Amino acid sequence: SSDIAHYVYQTGTAHGKRVQAMGGAKNHGIVLPDADLDQVVKDLSGAAFGSAGERCMALPVVVPVGKKTADELRERMVAEIGTLKVGVSTDPDAHYGPVVSAQHRAKIADYIRIGQEEGAELVVDGRDFQLQGFEQGFFIGPSLFDGVKKGMKTYHEEIFGPVLQIVRAETMEEAIALPSEHQYGNGVAIFTRNGRAAREFAANVNVGMVGINVPIPVPVAYHTFGGWKRSAFGDTNQHGVEGVKFYTKVKTVTARWPEGDVADSSFVIPTMK
Repeated sequence: SSDIAHYVYQTGTAHGKRVQAMGGAKNHGIVLPDADLDQVVKDLSGAAFGSAGERCMALPVVVPVGKKTADELRERMVAEIGTLKVGVSTDPDAHYGPVVSAQHRAKIADYIRIGQEEGAELVVDGRDFQLQGFEQGFFIGPSLFDGVKKGMKTYHEEIFGPVLQIVRAETMEEAIALPSEHQYGNGVAIFTRNGRAAREFAANVNVGMVGINVPIPVPVAYHTFGGWKRSAFGDTNQHGVEGVKFYTKVKTVTARWPEGDVADSSFVIPTMK
């Protein structure tokens, strides 16, 4: 969690240590009206529900721009969720397996209850899911909320489970503001066919890692990985040159190899000559 990451960072740096402490996340996917919704739905399905949503780079918030985009995306997501198979981890046909513990399953279910109490519309409820033959397993079905608002606890905090929240926006500016103003700044994605809109988004959004038509923007290892705000504490990222920098200290050597047997006094102290 970010509270623990912040504690580790403060404690380590107070003792003169260099620290990388990765915290929580609440990654957003912005969907513009010109996006390929067939591809977006597939991308969201994997990014939101893959690994049961238990990964820091999951995409649990989708922000469709405009009512038409939101209504169509919602309809398609409901249909897509109906095709997902929850199963044991050894089932090659399963899209995802159980969550990590009974306690965490209960925590996810509690977040779903809170979301309803806050006034969000629970479109798909996965709490009653049971897998035949594994009734005591820590399984939870995919869930979908619509009408989520930025003031809600379930939007502010990381659920870390197979729960996708729809937060509607009227304009691109409003959509950019949502991840930019959120306490976490790990990853964000935009789905669009418009190159100019994508460039503006990437330049202006206040998030550490940006995907353009890439739902989980994890760069390859020779680039760096790390978020902003309460998603990461420390002044260097992981992997790549930044990772090497974290584990090394700079040594600077100044050398001169004078010729001849007589020292030139002009080199003893720097002068303007």
